[in-house]
Amino acid sequence: MALNLMAKKAVVEQVNSLAKVSVSVGVAEYRGLTVEQMTNLRSSALDADVTLRVVKNSLAKRALIKTECECVLPVLSGPVILGFSQEDPGAVARVFKNFIKKNEDLLVKGLGVSGEFVESNQLQRIADLPTKDQAIGIIMALMLAPVEKLVRTLIEVPTKATRVVAVVCDQKQS
Repeated sequence: MALNLMAKKAVVEQVNSLAKVSVSVGVAEYRGLTVEQMTNLRSSALDADVTLRVVKNSLAKRALIKTECECVLPVLSGPVILGFSQEDPGAVARVFKNFIKKNEDLLVKGLGVSGEFVESNQLQRIADLPTKDQAIGIIMALMLAPVEKLVRTLIEVPTKATRVVAVVCDQKQS
């Protein structure tokens, strides 16, 4: 069903406001997917806090101009679905990668991460980026490592002294 001018403006505004707050965007061609497969894709995206939108390319181009997602404009052709992530740069790539494992009909055309275009052949690299919680865990482990090593070193001196005293005590009792 064709959209009237007011509906088109509303779609452009919705996608534009979504693009302004997104750290990553993915563009994938969904030609050949069944309704059930699209439902599964939407469900997995919802679980990963990724927003999927199917928008006419002409409207998407208008909506993405002057946003960080503008870098994906050259790959907007054919029936495409846009995936937006507001917090995790690798979330869209993970959703697409996991979906492609079972449904090869989804063709990723490209990704935009923090305003930089990433070719579809780099999907795996972007999908392997740690989530925010994982990154915080890695940083905390790195910050904690020197302190743990210092504590182990300081504890080792009295431990060795205790072992020596225990051995001497055992020798005197024998």
